Amino acid sequence: MKVLHLIKSLGRGGAETLLSETLRVHDRKNFVFHFAYFVSYKGQLGEELRKQGAPVKCFEANSAPAILAKTPALAAFVRREGFDLIHCHLPLSAVVGRLVGRYANVPVVYTEHNKQERYHQATRLANLATMGLNAKVLAVSDDVRQSLLHHWDGPKERVRVLINGVNTERFNPDHCDRGQSRLRLGLPADVPIVGTVCVFRVQKRLNLWMELARQVKAEIPTAHFVVIGDGPTESQVKGLAREYGLENSITFPGRLEEVRPWMSAMDVYLMTSEFEGLPIAMLEAMSMGLPIVATAAGGIPEAVTDGREGHLTSVDAWEGLKQPLLKLVRNPALRWRQGEAARKRVMTDFSIQTMANELEAVYREVIDTHKHGRV
Repeated sequence: MKVLHLIKSLGRGGAETLLSETLRVHDRKNFVFHFAYFVSYKGQLGEELRKQGAPVKCFEANSAPAILAKTPALAAFVRREGFDLIHCHLPLSAVVGRLVGRYANVPVVYTEHNKQERYHQATRLANLATMGLNAKVLAVSDDVRQSLLHHWDGPKERVRVLINGVNTERFNPDHCDRGQSRLRLGLPADVPIVGTVCVFRVQKRLNLWMELARQVKAEIPTAHFVVIGDGPTESQVKGLAREYGLENSITFPGRLEEVRPWMSAMDVYLMTSEFEGLPIAMLEAMSMGLPIVATAAGGIPEAVTDGREGHLTSVDAWEGLKQPLLKLVRNPALRWRQGEAARKRVMTDFSIQTMANELEAVYREVIDTHKHGRV
């Protein structure tokens, strides 16, 4: 069975990273995977996919109108390659993929990574207007599914939850020595480190992350902070670090292809997001044995139970993260207990192999139904 994954870009966001991680564990004997994307300057994961033996094609288009204009070229490509199924990710590429599927008579599966309320109005309307062209819709969390069903009056049975997964063998704290990681990365050896991994976007509210770092630093002067990634708000975030006097207490490694050594060097994983689907980097941090301190945005409460794998507050009450964060920074035994619980939770409920198996079952069902003309 030949499957085409279609996505807007192959930069290092959560949805994009998940494609590479899932490919590692898919059944490559029975499934052949190709990948296509549009935004040419965001193709960092393309090389990683190619190293795993998957063909990758860029339909160069760096704006919404240009992406939509690629519909005929993509349709010709799909028909020429003889794909059995198109799996679309993110709304704009999905709109194109659905139109191509309709024209080329190829069934389409769509993964919805976010709540409809979080999209620009035009994006949301286009997404919903073509939603009925999907054979199946996979929501990354129940929160995301409920949002879609609230806005779309299509058949509910076509929408199901398929939880994001993480490769718990690759993201295994036993494979990284904490002290050695800190030494190699130039991080202080014997101080508590609070970290995060994200694209620097407004939704991540890294200005609030910096405020919490400032408050922690005021009470625990030895504390250190690591913020991995880059993005539109990077200059603002770094400006706040300078304004708050954190220059010597914070490390900005930039966007990284390999985050495991950095996660192994952390003690606590902190998130202040306004909205999320089910964040991949957070699941990876949990798999690395890190307790989570976060706002209860999107699907985060589906993975983290307050007081067990970490601590949560409502999105609007982010100030409430300060005390549990301080408690974890001060208490190594508590960090260990909650970090162990976090890893166990991911191993039990968020396995990448389970996700891949469920995906393959969806592919088989959709392809079989399409071949036999069933609705």
